[in-house]
Amino acid sequence: MAAHHQHRKPRKSRQYPLAGSAVRTASALALVGTATATAFQGTAQAAPAPTPTQIKAEVDGLQREAKAAAGQHDRAREAAARERVALDGLRDAAAREVERLNTTRRLLGSIAAAQYRAGGSAPGLEVAFTSTPDEYLRRTAFAAHIGDRRAATVASAEQQAKRLATVRKQGKRTAVALRTHQDEQARHKATVQHKLTAAQQLLGARYALRVDRATGHGTPRAAAVAPTADPLTEPIATGAATARATRAIAYARQAIGKPYVWGATGPDSFDCSGLTRAAWQYAGVRLPRTTYGQIDSGTRIPRSALAPGDLIFFYSEVSHVGLYIGGGKMIHAPRPGENIRIAPIDEMPFAGATRPG
Repeated sequence: MAAHHQHRKPRKSRQYPLAGSAVRTASALALVGTATATAFQGTAQAAPAPTPTQIKAEVDGLQREAKAAAGQHDRAREAAARERVALDGLRDAAAREVERLNTTRRLLGSIAAAQYRAGGSAPGLEVAFTSTPDEYLRRTAFAAHIGDRRAATVASAEQQAKRLATVRKQGKRTAVALRTHQDEQARHKATVQHKLTAAQQLLGARYALRVDRATGHGTPRAAAVAPTADPLTEPIATGAATARATRAIAYARQAIGKPYVWGATGPDSFDCSGLTRAAWQYAGVRLPRTTYGQIDSGTRIPRSALAPGDLIFFYSEVSHVGLYIGGGKMIHAPRPGENIRIAPIDEMPFAGATRPG
């Protein structure tokens, strides 16, 4: 029996999507515990304290994963919206088909009654009960007409029943797809919230480390960690911009300093694609809501041909977008916990660019 157990193959563990992300989140949360314990309990802990650079790298990774999950959430939301519209249309189509089929069935009932009344007796008796052969022929022709009409109506009813069955099948498939995308939407939303929470905790740990190193104890010194903001007076190279691009940049510029909020489209807060969409909408151009939708709108532009107003996309999964303002800079909504600002486009890996309009 022991030998039998020794040769049994181990059961393979089930693989789940975003496993790497889950590992990253777990390690990040462990890093939080280590960082905060070291910051507030001194150097007695055996584990070395993570550096602010290490914490920043973890935060950046978590926030990129959160943005990727947000993109998946948005795709699922848009798919669910399309399927909801399609399902409503199929329900209307099914109701129309039911009404047509009921009308045809009522017509069949009328035809059957008329045929019964017209053809209830044998042909020999028809001659006896008619005063002339012409009258008999008229009755026979009427019965034949009724028969042809009934056959055509039966065929129409069969086609209507088939169409109704097809519409109902499509409706069932669409309803299943809708539920699937709603579940995906909820799952990706939970992932985004989980990643952002972990990132915020890491940012708190980083703050604790900075306070500890700046003061030697746990009492905050605001001047040591005070954030800096981009001034609204920073020059923007818009000389080569079109009139519409100038309007889009002007809108984005007045949003500098407003907070990044996931899913926000203004006017008090924005996420990255919410800002670019609002800016270009102000200029009279309607863009898709999501980053992955915006990269497929407008004209693709190589990096060497960038002009003010172009949209610049970052990371291989196309999870971030900014509005180019010239001079190698952009206005963008960076991430949760940060405000809209001007930044160099080289601070993130370039994925592509488009020119709206």
